[in-house]
Amino acid sequence: TSALHLTLVALDIKPGDEVIVPAFTWVSTANVVLYQGAEVIFCDIDPKTFNLNPKKLKEKITSKTKAIMVVHLFGLCAPIDEIKAVAGKIPLIEDAACAAGAAYKGIPAGGLGIMGCFSFHPRKSITTGEGGMITTNDDELADRLQVLRNHGASVSEEQRHHGPKPFILPDFNVLGYNYRMTDLQGAIGFVQLSRLNQFIKERSKWALFYKKELKAVSWISLPNFNEDYEHGWQSFVLLVDELKSPKSRNAIMKELQEKGISTRPGTHAVHMLSFYAKKYKISPSDYPGAHIANNKSISIPLHNQMVKEDFEYVVYCLKNI
Repeated sequence: TSALHLTLVALDIKPGDEVIVPAFTWVSTANVVLYQGAEVIFCDIDPKTFNLNPKKLKEKITSKTKAIMVVHLFGLCAPIDEIKAVAGKIPLIEDAACAAGAAYKGIPAGGLGIMGCFSFHPRKSITTGEGGMITTNDDELADRLQVLRNHGASVSEEQRHHGPKPFILPDFNVLGYNYRMTDLQGAIGFVQLSRLNQFIKERSKWALFYKKELKAVSWISLPNFNEDYEHGWQSFVLLVDELKSPKSRNAIMKELQEKGISTRPGTHAVHMLSFYAKKYKISPSDYPGAHIANNKSISIPLHNQMVKEDFEYVVYCLKNI
C-alpha cells in the first residue's frame, strides 16, 4: 500500500484528479487514490483474465484522468499494449503486487509502465514479512521516490553517514513519509530474490498439473492466456460455472474447508464493498465482469511448501465435489 501511495505522490496526484482502477482488485489499489484526495474511477475487468478490460477503458478517460492503475492480478500481466493504445500519454502505474517473476512479451512486470509496485507480504511468491518495492526507468522519478520515502529528506541517511559531515542534518523541503523498509527485511528480500526463478519454476510446474488434471471438470473455468505472457502464479484462481456445478461457489469452498483445504475468492470487487458502494452509489451489476469474478472465483492452494500428494489431494477433492 505504501509503495502504491508513493507513486501517486510522485506524480503529484491531487484533489480533483481522477485515477482509473480495475473494479476487481485488492482494496488498497483504490484506497491510495483517496489518500491523495483524488477520485477513484472504476473500470471493469475481463473475467477470463481477471485483469482490466481495455475495451471498457476508453469510456472512463476524461480530461481529469491523471493515471491508470494497471493491476497484474494473481501473477498474470495485464494486456499492456492494448491498454497503452487507449491510454495514450496517461501514466500507467503497475500494481504488480502479485506479479514478481511475471512478464509480458519478454518484459518483466514492473518495467511495463512508468512505475511498478511489488508487495512482499507473506502471501506473495517472495516475502520480506511485510514491505514492498517500486521500480521505474525514470531517473527523476527514482530520485523523487527516494526523497519521499524518507520523510522528504534532501539527503538520505546513507549519503549523510558516508559524507564529510555526517553530523549535519539535511534540509526537509517537501512533505515526505516514513515508508522505508527495515535493513533486516531488505536482507531477507535479497535472499528471496535470488530464489525467485526457482520458486516460479516450481509454481509453474504445479499450475500446469492443475490445468491438466482439472480441464475435464465441466464446471471449472481454468486460467487462460497465450504465449505473450509468462505467468507468475502467485495464485491459481479458477471460476465456477454454477449452471454446471453440483453446488454453489460458497458451498464448494465450505466442503473443501471441511476436508482440510483452505480456499478463498480470488479477491473482491471493490465497487461491491460497503464503503465504495455507498460513496459512489454503485450497484454490483454496474461492473458485470468484476461482479462475476467476485461471486464465482476460487483461489486453490498453490505454494512452494506443498508436495505432490497435496496437489493430488486438492484435485481429488475438486473432482469429487
